[in-house]
Amino acid sequence: MPALALVIMALIAALTACSRPGSPSRLVPPSPSSTPVATATPTPAMASSPIPTPFLKHAPTTGRSASPPRPAAPASQPPTAATTTRYVFPVQGCTVSYGHSHHDYPATDIFAAQGCLLVAPVTGHIDEVSSVDRWNSRSNNGADRGGLSISIVGADGVRYYGSHLSAVFAGIGPGVPVNPGDPIGRVGSSGDARGGPTHLHFGISWPTALGIWWVRRGEIYPWPYLDAWRAGHDVSPAPVVAAERARVGTMPPCRIDC
Repeated sequence: MPALALVIMALIAALTACSRPGSPSRLVPPSPSSTPVATATPTPAMASSPIPTPFLKHAPTTGRSASPPRPAAPASQPPTAATTTRYVFPVQGCTVSYGHSHHDYPATDIFAAQGCLLVAPVTGHIDEVSSVDRWNSRSNNGADRGGLSISIVGADGVRYYGSHLSAVFAGIGPGVPVNPGDPIGRVGSSGDARGGPTHLHFGISWPTALGIWWVRRGEIYPWPYLDAWRAGHDVSPAPVVAAERARVGTMPPCRIDC
């Protein structure tokens, strides 16, 4: 066979071998990249934010029942309005003491030594006078419990009552005019205070018909006014007395210690 033919046949055989299917191809792995590959990282679950609550016009409750509205100041509290009426403390010339409470009904017991001077606390006139101690422990008549006593109706329209006296001065009787500081009697322990500490029972009320002793003995607490007068302040109980009278009536029935 000629040499040329042999060469041609060898070339054909080589080409046929290279194009034969199924021949494995060598894959070259990619060289590592100098740029890091971004890997997906799990996104952490976001903390759930609270659902906004509606704006409250009023404070939320805490399980307690709502407190009732704060009541108005007690009737015993003196008003702060100025007054042209002059007032003085009813016991003069002695050391005194008194509390902010009283048994059964509003009044103030002013403790002082026997014979201390009782004076008119305001301009006005004498209303009722008891110059004889008729109290008897067996009957315990309410009208007699005060022993020796005096009431004054002031120019301010308020009635002031002092009882358990040891003396009522001569010339003191119904209708007699008085001015602040006028002497009218002396502190003692008459009536149902007999045998106890000497003191002046001091009551504030409104004027009534004669003999309505359960109103006369006291309808509002005097101590706030006593505090003011003792400090030299002219504070009138008239507005509070008028309000209490409107609330209970001019002659309410006796309900306590009758």
